[in-house]
Formats: sequence, C-alpha cells, structure tokens
Amino acid sequence: MRVPVTIFSGYLGAGKTTLINRLLREDHGLRLAILVNDFGAINIDETLIKTKDEGVVALQNGCVCCDLSQELGMSLNGIMTRADTPDHILIEASGVADPVSIANAASNDARLTHGGVVTVVDGPQLAEQIADDTIGAQVKGQVAAADLVLVNKVDALDDALEQLLSELGARTPAIVHNAPLAQILLDMVPLPRQKTPTPHPAYVTWRHQSDRVFDRMALGEKLASRPKGMYRLKGFVLTNRGAYEVHAVGRNVEAKRVEATENLLVALGPKGRVTTEEIESWWTAE
Repeated sequence: MRVPVTIFSGYLGAGKTTLINRLLREDHGLRLAILVNDFGAINIDETLIKTKDEGVVALQNGCVCCDLSQELGMSLNGIMTRADTPDHILIEASGVADPVSIANAASNDARLTHGGVVTVVDGPQLAEQIADDTIGAQVKGQVAAADLVLVNKVDALDDALEQLLSELGARTPAIVHNAPLAQILLDMVPLPRQKTPTPHPAYVTWRHQSDRVFDRMALGEKLASRPKGMYRLKGFVLTNRGAYEVHAVGRNVEAKRVEATENLLVALGPKGRVTTEEIESWWTAE
C-alpha cells in the first residue's frame, strides 16, 4: 500500500507546532514521519528520543521528525528509503506557504498517496485576520484549500465563527480541543486482525463489512455523492470488475485495483457534521 501524505497548513500563530507535538506523543501505534520547517520549535521530550542524527530525530514509538531543509522531493525520498518506512507522512507547511502546491509536489512520487490538506486556524483571531488587507487573502486561501479545517484555541463554534467558516468555504470544520488528533488526521482503518483505537466522542466513526458486489461504473458516482461532513473514507470494495482500494479525503478520491475478498470500509467525520445513520443510508442505497 502507498503511504499517505497529509499537508498541515495554517497561518503563523495558528498552533501547528503545538498540535504536531501532541501528535508525536499520542498513543496511536503508527510510525509517523513529520517534516517540519522549524526543527528547533519542535520541543521533543528527551526521554522520547531513540536516536538523533543531523536533521532527523527518531523516537522510541517509531515516529521520525525531520528537518524540511532540502527540496521536498529529496526529503520525501530520504524518508521512503529508510529501513523503517513510515505508515503516514505529515508535512508542516510554513505559515505563508500554499498547501496545494506542496500537495501537488508530493503527488509526483508513486510510492505516496494524497492524505488530505488540513488547515489549522486560530478561532478567536480568524475574523480579524480575514479582514486584514495584508494577510487576509493568504488565510482565506489556506481555508479554502483544506479538506479539513481544525479550529484551534476555542472550546466550541459560536454562530459567528461557524458562519465565517461557511462563507470561507470550509468543507469540514472541527474543534481541536482535547480530541485525539490521529483518529481524524491519519488513516486509522481497521484492516483484518488489526487493533483499532476506540473512537473519541468528538468524532463519528462508521464501519462496513460485507460481500456485496458493486457495479464498477456506479462506484465513482457513489463516492462523489458521499455526505459532505464525512472527512475520510478508506478501505476495500468488491466490484464486478475486481476489488478496489479506495481513499476519499475531503474533496479527493482515489481508487486502485487490489486483491480483496470482502468489502471493508471505515468512514470518519466530526460529530455534529455527519451521523453514522447518514453514512449508512448513503452507502447502502441502491
């Protein structure tokens, strides 16, 4: 399977580095490779470090934190040629970078697959930033490009903030708060015989397992009509033209031929944006 690459975007001060530190410490059981712009800003607890080489810190939990000082393609190739190939790659975009350009550059490697663009916004400051003539267009672009918008520094979305996010085209806004990041940012699909973490109540999780055979031509239309609040879908689907591994992250959909003997799917979305009943109704509809 190809390794998903998620782009972590957000304007300066939104809290990306703090969330990356949280992600490195979470008990998600994944080998993560995280490419960061400011290596010194990632304040990693020395007790978590296994080895430290120039530009690369390997942690006891199997994760790797890398300095994004080289050209992106070279950095990604360096990660993919390591003996401990990661389960997921996260790229921290600089505060003024275009996340779409980074995602497009990462897609040039056949070993990788699109894992979504996630934009972090400073909830209390967002309206002021949007109104700023200097940075407003930059912040708007980062929000519009996102498959998932993580609203930081607030406990809940008030009506004004929710309306603003809607006007900016935020597809799936979610509150960061204390919810585990890995469950919504990363591919957490329970393949057979794998242990799956218990979903956090901030997220809605839907699982499907069956031997139904779908029409291949209709599969694309079904995936395109998925519920708007469903952020991520991943798994295997049987069709009359063979089995497919499918990934749907935000606006992006990918499907490729694989060997599989059953349908096995998991979908995930922020609570309040989508329900398990809505996803089930969508998927089981003829």
